[in-house]
Amino acid sequence: MKISVVTAVWNRATTLSDAISSVQRQSYANVEHIIQDGGSTDGTLDIVSRMANDQTCLVSEPDGGIYDAINRGITRTTGDVVGLLHSDDFFAHDDVLTNVARAFDDPSVQAVFGDLDYVAADDTDRVIRHWRPGEFSRGKLARGWMPPHPTLYLRRSVFETYGMYDTSFRIAADYDAILRYFGLGGVTSAYLPEVMVKMRMGGVSNASLKHILRKSREDLTALRRNQVGGVGALAWKNLSKLGQFIQKG
Repeated sequence: MKISVVTAVWNRATTLSDAISSVQRQSYANVEHIIQDGGSTDGTLDIVSRMANDQTCLVSEPDGGIYDAINRGITRTTGDVVGLLHSDDFFAHDDVLTNVARAFDDPSVQAVFGDLDYVAADDTDRVIRHWRPGEFSRGKLARGWMPPHPTLYLRRSVFETYGMYDTSFRIAADYDAILRYFGLGGVTSAYLPEVMVKMRMGGVSNASLKHILRKSREDLTALRRNQVGGVGALAWKNLSKLGQFIQKG
């Protein structure tokens, strides 16, 4: 089984090396790392050039934003299974993809996901939030459940059947896609009860009050579009985050 890891990046010279090295340290061998660069000018491309190995596939070109870049990267993949590793993130340990591949040994499994730690940008050993989604059940969607997007791996057939990311969403295209895959699509999934990815705090969706309000509007649109719920589900989704700050282990 070949696993494709897609990293969309634009001007992340300060963090990208951690993402690349964590892919290269994985114990699972049959991996391609698709790096989709948006035309970086800060030295990001120099880092890729210096660190690239035979797993690395780089394209640098203008794009229409993060989700357009991710879609472009997915289109370039050749793996049986596809996942994302954002340019600010890194794998929590060296056997993440080995465990993902083992879960996909079951041919009925279409999606694999696990836990995620949000870590301080200036000290990645300091965990600020711990996201433990637990096993999926359809009823959880109406209570705002979603798997941590950076831990989600999907068979190629899921993208082929249910589409990629809707770029009309600027912040919540990942939530819309998850509702489409798990809700309307009814994909079968496996949960790995382990931290798979560490994500630096400071993402776009929480960058300002304006972004938070826009994300809430987009989340509500996604819930309604995918026939999962409405304001109640959105409220549950936001409230569920509170426990992630309390239980960090």
